[in-house]
Amino acid sequence: MELLKLNTTKSGIAFSDELKASAMAANSLLHSGKGAGNDFLGWVNLPSSIDKEQIDAINACAATLRAKAEVVICIGIGGSYLGAKAVLDAMSNPFELLHSEHKNPIVLFAGQNISEDYMAELMEAVKNYSIATIVISKSGTTTEPAIAFRIIKEEIEKRYGKEEAKSRIVAITDKARGALKTLATDEGYATFVIPDNVGGRFSVLTPVGLLPLAVGGVDIEALVAGAAAMEQATAEGVAFEDNLAAQYAATRYALYTSGKKIEILGSYEPKLQNINEWWKQLYGESEGKDGKGIFPASVTLTADLHSMGQYIQEGERSMFETIISVEKPAHEVKVEADEANLDGLNFLAGKRLHEINKMAELGVQLAHIDGGVPNLLIQIPAIEEKAIGALLYFFEKACGISGYLIEVNPFNQPGVEAYKKNMFALLDKPGYEEESKAIKARL
Repeated sequence: MELLKLNTTKSGIAFSDELKASAMAANSLLHSGKGAGNDFLGWVNLPSSIDKEQIDAINACAATLRAKAEVVICIGIGGSYLGAKAVLDAMSNPFELLHSEHKNPIVLFAGQNISEDYMAELMEAVKNYSIATIVISKSGTTTEPAIAFRIIKEEIEKRYGKEEAKSRIVAITDKARGALKTLATDEGYATFVIPDNVGGRFSVLTPVGLLPLAVGGVDIEALVAGAAAMEQATAEGVAFEDNLAAQYAATRYALYTSGKKIEILGSYEPKLQNINEWWKQLYGESEGKDGKGIFPASVTLTADLHSMGQYIQEGERSMFETIISVEKPAHEVKVEADEANLDGLNFLAGKRLHEINKMAELGVQLAHIDGGVPNLLIQIPAIEEKAIGALLYFFEKACGISGYLIEVNPFNQPGVEAYKKNMFALLDKPGYEEESKAIKARL
């Protein structure tokens, strides 16, 4: 079974020999480590390097948390939570909370914002549940997760006492230094390492993503196996004609240089909505620098056909569209005949919703192409761990290639620091006295 297929025929792009060579050269740079940001290439061969011992250690820690807590709060921001949330949402029943019994602990997320209402409502929601937390931060001082961890740690210690609290807190952090590493060592928390050579947005297949997913009941061994299969399928020696990541990156580059500056990622399965959010960080933070880069946007279909659909169909022609299509659903629901037929839907009687959804997908693709929006199609066989693992690595590899094609460093994020300096100055953080005076004068 193919874990992923790519169709670029509706993009209007023909692959020239020069374009193929450029994409393959960029792929080779990722493997040779001679390109920009080469100290953050640990993700390239990560899936195949994860052995059973590592998987077993993560599953064992997850089992401990699962036994202790009805709710596990995962604290992190950016790549420290988006990947885990994306995969967890894809692999979970969205209506699980309505069930009287839960097979898996509920995994909730904190530290991805500084909203007082969000934190207050989260703490109120979990007050009658046993809780534990996974805190993810390389430094331990990133503002949003550090605030959340301070509050949640205090709550756990107040409920269970400091000694028991230690077994309910797991830290995923730097291997040797940083505030969180120091605290974890002093307190005796279980810890996992964020590899030095894997940036946050590429970290979903490290313990950063794998531990929360294991807690939530995801088969992380299958997820890693799917990613490893895609790693092999997009390796340096794989010809362009067979290398789907190189083809996707090349298509995006050709569309970008022809004036298509916005990519819209969409799917007709709402479970994949947060895959879109993970993808937006991956591409936005990797490509958006030096005045360059495709702007990553997303839609959830068919819902957004009744809102953003108008703009996609007839707005400014500066975009192209990539659709993740799922070949086989997990369930079967049919439309039944109705004697009165007041809604006029009897022509659909006997059809499965998936068949109707597929015809909507095809009809929209044709309409958008006719409206001047190039389309790419990514197909996965089903929403299951191996296919999702393959999809994640496919996007990561194509992202690295894409960054090198537009000649930026895809593995840094210098622009992320700009808002922090202003925020710290406005909050009168020690060491920011001069900046504080300057920025307050501007206001």
